[in-house]
Amino acid sequence: MSEANPICVALDTPDLDRARALAKALVPHVGYMKIGMEFFYAHGNRGYESVAAEGIPIFLDLKLHDIPNTVAEGMRSLMRLSPHPALINLHASGGMAMMQAAVEAIGGRARLIAVTLLTSLSNQDIWAAGFDAKQDTGAHAAALAKLAKAAGLDGVVCSSHDLAGIRAATGPEFLSVVPGIRSADDSVHDQKRTATPRAAMASGADILVIGRPITSAADPVAAAKKILDELRHG
Repeated sequence: MSEANPICVALDTPDLDRARALAKALVPHVGYMKIGMEFFYAHGNRGYESVAAEGIPIFLDLKLHDIPNTVAEGMRSLMRLSPHPALINLHASGGMAMMQAAVEAIGGRARLIAVTLLTSLSNQDIWAAGFDAKQDTGAHAAALAKLAKAAGLDGVVCSSHDLAGIRAATGPEFLSVVPGIRSADDSVHDQKRTATPRAAMASGADILVIGRPITSAADPVAAAKKILDELRHG
């Protein structure tokens, strides 16, 4: 594994007390915590800093996507957070100029990664949205990852299903953060291109974003420890 602990727990809740309790309990057993829109829009900078105070690297998952100047100014504002996020993201589909502006605004204070295609999107979804019907999700994701690397980003957020093409387009050192991680018997289908933790790592993932399999478990700490043990020892 390229990361000492590749598990990034998604704190996708507007409940501040629950998020802080999960962070406190899980800090010794995971590598990162993800703070997304649901939590950040509810609690803002103070909520972010209350979780980050537990001493774990934060992936700030706000997926910025706007004109270059707006994204750059948004990134400068987010870099006022203390401590800085370890990872922060935007949408690669915002284009080269937008991504370059974000890189400049961050100034190396966080690793900047680009969302290629959401794991909730299938081939039919992207074709209905006007993407080239001659290319599937994997081809589109690889093209966006290649653009992100050219813009100077550190990596991408992508489905494990797209990793082979992305690795071929960007090389093995380009960071891959993979959401849509589910257990084999998960019955919730809000994402279409999912994988088990071991399958995602086998595909070449560096960091796994895991939500419900840990946060909805009867014992989140035990669930995280079990996943990490399986990743390390099979």
